[in-house]
Amino acid sequence: MKVRILGCSGGIGGRHLGTTSILVDHDILIDAGTGVTNLPLAELALIDHVFLTHSHLDHIASLPLLIDSVSDLRAHAVTVHAGTATLEIISRHIFNWAIWPDFTVIPSGERAMMKYRPLAVGESVRLGERTITALPAEHTVPAVGYQLDSGAGSLVFTGDTTLNPAFWPVVNQIANLRYLLIETAFPNRDKRLAELSKHLCPSMLAEELKNLAVPAELYISHLKPSQIELTMGEIEACAAHHKPRMLYNNQLFEF
Repeated sequence: MKVRILGCSGGIGGRHLGTTSILVDHDILIDAGTGVTNLPLAELALIDHVFLTHSHLDHIASLPLLIDSVSDLRAHAVTVHAGTATLEIISRHIFNWAIWPDFTVIPSGERAMMKYRPLAVGESVRLGERTITALPAEHTVPAVGYQLDSGAGSLVFTGDTTLNPAFWPVVNQIANLRYLLIETAFPNRDKRLAELSKHLCPSMLAEELKNLAVPAELYISHLKPSQIELTMGEIEACAAHHKPRMLYNNQLFEF
């Protein structure tokens, strides 16, 4: 399994900063933030499955344009996997003809360019030799994280989340865990904002990592563009034992 980071920033502000999107091999996206725009049209047309963590704009911004751009290049629908609440939100507020056409009925219900597949926490989808499992997340809207399992190894992506007791017992049971990608959106000075928006700051991250009982390489996502150095410095100070590293665009994981 090859996992390429297309975007992992908490905002925009240059070609090196794209919001959350992860390409798995050539045919799967985890989230569809602005990082997707770095892919050429030929690669966009190969994407068969999109797994959404939640409905916030920085995680879905490119989905409407992706579906539209490849609609005449594909013979079958792109499948969008997400929790029932997330699918209802994007159906009602994005693919509603007022903001964007409803591609679940274009050009017809029988030959639609997009289809929805509800996915519950704990449920897995098997695609060839790859298994993608929805993990618990805690955010201001219904959300999940994902485990990507190649058989030889696993990568876990938390998605957007805050203090999340339900997450760690699941992660600690993953025998082949290799990588943990976890968000930290705000520096410690903005802890109250992190709590209100249900994100993490470095002190909260350090508390969460006390629950991690299995070895894994730790990468930090969703850093605010203007606060990268401050936040990473605080993370390195309070969670040094875990050797945290910043996730960056075009980083590649193979397992």
